[in-house]
Amino acid sequence: MVREEEVCDLFVIGGGINGCGVARDAAGRGLTVTLAEMSDLASATSSASTKLFHGGLRYLEYFEFRLVRESLIERETLLRAMPHISWPMRFVLPYHKDMRFEGDTPTSKLLNGVMPWMRGRRPAWLIRLGLFLYDHLGGRKILPGTSTVDLMSSPEGRALQERFTKAYEYSDCWVEDSRLVVLNARDAEARGARIMTRTRVVSAKQEDGIWSITTEDADTKKTRVTRARMIVNAGGPWVGDVIRDTVHSHSKDSVRLVRGSHIVTRRLFDHDKCYFFQGTDGRIMFAIPYETDFTLIGTTDQEHEDPTQPPVCTEAEKDYMVSFVNQYLADPISVDDIVWTYSGVRPLYDDGASSATAATRDYTLKMDHSAGAPVINIFGGKITTYRRLAEGVMELVGEEVPDLAPAWTAGVALPGGDFAVSEVESRISDLARANPFLSDAWARRLIRAYGTEAQEVLGAVKQRSDLGQDFGATLTAAEVDWLMDREYARSADDVLWRRTKLGLRLSKEQSTALQDYMTRRSVRAASAAAE
Repeated sequence: MVREEEVCDLFVIGGGINGCGVARDAAGRGLTVTLAEMSDLASATSSASTKLFHGGLRYLEYFEFRLVRESLIERETLLRAMPHISWPMRFVLPYHKDMRFEGDTPTSKLLNGVMPWMRGRRPAWLIRLGLFLYDHLGGRKILPGTSTVDLMSSPEGRALQERFTKAYEYSDCWVEDSRLVVLNARDAEARGARIMTRTRVVSAKQEDGIWSITTEDADTKKTRVTRARMIVNAGGPWVGDVIRDTVHSHSKDSVRLVRGSHIVTRRLFDHDKCYFFQGTDGRIMFAIPYETDFTLIGTTDQEHEDPTQPPVCTEAEKDYMVSFVNQYLADPISVDDIVWTYSGVRPLYDDGASSATAATRDYTLKMDHSAGAPVINIFGGKITTYRRLAEGVMELVGEEVPDLAPAWTAGVALPGGDFAVSEVESRISDLARANPFLSDAWARRLIRAYGTEAQEVLGAVKQRSDLGQDFGATLTAAEVDWLMDREYARSADDVLWRRTKLGLRLSKEQSTALQDYMTRRSVRAASAAAE
């Protein structure tokens, strides 16, 4: 049966960070919004990032000053709105005389022209200049600025080879990327948006300037027709497919798919700072403390031709990343040290760049009327600039919707983020004191995931057994129930790899027990709803 409803203002295709960010912004301005995601929220690119709010230091070499400035400003704007899932991090950039540019960067070409004897090397003064710009382009207020580190005597030097004696240290921020998406979706729904996960857009047809969008629920196979005045194509890697095959647009704009892969290893160093490594091939690589006991290393840039092919970290990419960081580490690692890998596809705007690395990371927004009714296509973008991207989309919406309410999202807390950046440790202590059965690590994980909602997740409990079934690694039925009821989780993978990263800690048997529990609970809920 097909259900047909009233006309909504905006229909968003795609439940990644761009789609959920747009839905939140639009709903907060009083528009009626429907969002459809064919899988789980953040199931593709938005859960496969390097998980940083950062300005993009290397983008300065491409003279992308607008992108870097906007990103730097956004770091602290976002940090204030979500101090539970984002936090400051210091980045250590070891210096040595063999540092080189990628050969086709504008900075490299300029420097090679005026200083040919450098042969592509990055001189120390250039790095200091870049870091000076990085400190001052974005109006930094919370994060500390750049400093110099003596690697001969500091803890940061112990993990590195003895030939590295000096480093520069600067600031950026960590973010739990997939949680960021879910919290945007929750806030959008709280402001009136309809969020439909595991719902595929089957077709979109325009009639008299209004879109009729047919969707199908992946579980029930029921279809629904939603009428909308405008479509926002936030399809990520599938943005081109939506343009061609769903809305049947005549747009000439195209997407360039670039795969970025990461590896996770055992913990490689005993401090909480990140390394920014530069290779002799001109590329860069991060090594980041991850989930307490691990190190996250990435990323790569490889062309990815077909969005229907799931991105995977290839053996060549594993070897490349291991070899890259071994140029720095005092104790080399091997592929046997890898405990997990993940890959995502960046849907970049095809600007004709000569390589995947050189393709712009800036976002491009295109209003298209060629199919009859308006469609806004979103290309590219960084997780750091998702909020500003959403504001850009709303500026285009404003061309079609008179008297649109003004921008409002800057600094407005996401669910659980309504506390000061400086209060994190006190929040952890308060939660542990109110629930004596919590270990410090458990309380910290809950505050970092749920912030001021952590106690609500636990409920009115007096002892650990009140939390229900224990799945391992501090994951209990109480938390799973919250994730299913409030955060759209339907499968064990949703819980273990997107709402949390506890998949790194649970055994296969524990994961199976979790899936069995969630399946039973879903069946009971469906039966109750049918009665």
